[in-house]
Amino acid sequence: MLEILSINHVGIRISDKQASIDFYSVLGFEMLNDVGFEEGHPVIIKHPCGVVLNLLGPATATGDTNILMDVDEKHTGITHFALTVSSMEHAKSFVGDSNIDITGSFSFGNMSAIFIRDPDRNVIELDAYGEDTCEGEGYEEHP
Repeated sequence: MLEILSINHVGIRISDKQASIDFYSVLGFEMLNDVGFEEGHPVIIKHPCGVVLNLLGPATATGDTNILMDVDEKHTGITHFALTVSSMEHAKSFVGDSNIDITGSFSFGNMSAIFIRDPDRNVIELDAYGEDTCEGEGYEEHP
């Protein structure tokens, strides 16, 4: 077994550097470094909780769909990443106040989740445990 200590970072291909930085800043991420976005190197951002994202670009394909989530044909790849939040009620209020659409939700056992999308339609799942505040029951409402 490989002894893994934690996830180091998540890389996300983006099309508009500033729009993505602005979006993730609303969620609390701060810019650490731009090591050459225009040459395909990451913009590195970090949340105070320790989560690091590498925003890679620029994307060369355009469109208003996420090929991993929004088309009937199922491609391999990472479809979303999930962040644990302290309160689903607060998360819903926060994304609503920030004009971020909730694109799906589900509850399973003592876990509730909502889904949001970044400017490139990458899916972010927000999970809260010990609460049952989503309208969905099970995975039917999963995007």
